[in-house]
Amino acid sequence: MKNIKLTINGAETSVPENYTVLKAAEELGLNIPRLCFLEGINETSSCRLCVVDVKNQNGLKNSCTLNVQEGMVVETDTEEIQDSVVQNLQLLASNHIFECWACEREHNCELLDLMRRYNVENIYGESNNFHKKERLINDSSSSIVLDSGKCILCGRCVTACEVHTGLNILDFNERGNDTYVGPALFHAMEDSGCIYCGKCIQACPVAAIKEKSQIDLVLEALNDKTKKVVIGPAPSVRVALGEEFGGEIGENVEGKMFTSFKMVGFDEIMDINFAADLTIMEEGTELLKRVKSGERLPQFTSCSPGWINYIEQYEPEYLNNLSSVKSPQQTAGIISKHHFAFEIGYSIEDIVFVSIMPCIAKKHEAARPEMEYEGIRDVDYALTTREYARLLKRKGIDLMKLEESKPYGDLSRYTGAGMIFGVTGGVMEASLRTISEVLGEEDKEIEFKDVRGSKGIKEATYSLAGQELNVAVVHGGSSIKEFFAKMKKSKKQYHFVEFMGCIGGCINGGGQPIHSAKIQETVDISALRSASVYAIDEHKKHRESHTNKIITKMYHDWLIEPGSDFAKALMHTSYRPRKFYK
Repeated sequence: MKNIKLTINGAETSVPENYTVLKAAEELGLNIPRLCFLEGINETSSCRLCVVDVKNQNGLKNSCTLNVQEGMVVETDTEEIQDSVVQNLQLLASNHIFECWACEREHNCELLDLMRRYNVENIYGESNNFHKKERLINDSSSSIVLDSGKCILCGRCVTACEVHTGLNILDFNERGNDTYVGPALFHAMEDSGCIYCGKCIQACPVAAIKEKSQIDLVLEALNDKTKKVVIGPAPSVRVALGEEFGGEIGENVEGKMFTSFKMVGFDEIMDINFAADLTIMEEGTELLKRVKSGERLPQFTSCSPGWINYIEQYEPEYLNNLSSVKSPQQTAGIISKHHFAFEIGYSIEDIVFVSIMPCIAKKHEAARPEMEYEGIRDVDYALTTREYARLLKRKGIDLMKLEESKPYGDLSRYTGAGMIFGVTGGVMEASLRTISEVLGEEDKEIEFKDVRGSKGIKEATYSLAGQELNVAVVHGGSSIKEFFAKMKKSKKQYHFVEFMGCIGGCINGGGQPIHSAKIQETVDISALRSASVYAIDEHKKHRESHTNKIITKMYHDWLIEPGSDFAKALMHTSYRPRKFYK
């Protein structure tokens, strides 16, 4: 590709001809302000904060959409540019509701960072003569809240939904000063067709879209001395939680996390990794029966609630292909209440189960009417990784300053197979590890690397005990849509398909820590977190779910065997087609 020579702030540089001025400036280490720009997602130059002065061109130009030209001379920080940026920030601030002391994004709000950087006063917003738009809050769903009072109409959420899911749930409604973002006609999120992957939340530069918080409810349970509160952290939480406290992206803070549970006051730990091992025992047994009978193939995984939301609404004719096993979150709650409570002498009615999840769709899953057994809810509250970080901060606990500790309780023991549930392909790989053992493979694999990686659709064929298994791993709404179109057209016989609603799987879920647009553009966040997940797996003595001795004992003493009638009553469910507003 041809290179272009240009001068930026007096420094000569050479960049590929497909570069924008913004990208060229960043190569020189210059930090040009922006709010609407999100590389590869939203490149519309609507906020007009990234303006530059180009010699011999009239007016200031938007650097995020301006292509470099040979001999171009650019200035990025003149007095005129600063005045323009300040004025546009003042206009954006005028319709923004400032509740920074209680805002979920106070520590990483891109608007607030720019206002501090340019020392901007909210002169229009504080004026009695300025017409402020009506604040609209759409909190009809159990997972997500849209707040027009915080929205700056940058459009990043709208295009993120389009690119990542292909579902186009969000759009601009009304016109002029009455414009707001949401489903058409301010429709309820619950029947908008949304799958709650949370990509819109991760794209938002402020707190206009956020998860529905349950922090106060959890604190209330912790303060109730009649309750025994059990905490269940998901696999990927431990490689992301530290980021909320200044830790490195992907840093494993598992030991510090366990210490924080003690400090907060949780009575017991029911690690979701343990429940993932249990899920594999049930799901693997189910798959073997289907392969043997040839019925209801391919089997689809059922642990991602975003994916469940997708298939119920967009591909309901394939619901019979779903594994009937509940997700590890739900299984963890069931085991805590219907087995663990009796083991340690707690009353089942006094158990409160709280999960910490990388996913906002887990809130919707926990609230489903079918997620209970004998009238007892499986999961009481589902916190995102971000919510648990805010809970710690409210308690005055700095995670990164804590000493590391080991988990307490038998149900916090897990294998490497349970850990890799946190990455795309992990459920598939964990299943194959156990299935190969059950089928009597002599030279069985521990690592099935063909199903790893960031590619949206991954396929492989494995020969296990003479049986050819065609498998696939699919993550992200757009890839799911593409895979179904391909599967219907090719008529290929798949045996097992893992689906994840979030791109990258749980490590990149909609409830994970949010980083600025610049970090998202320059750092492979998913890769760093995934590497930590696999490192934990590699250092585990036991890396296959069926080698978890606590689970073996649980089946012997209580569940009888994988796939037993009692196990099905507890840990299996079914799903139904759902209609949505079109």
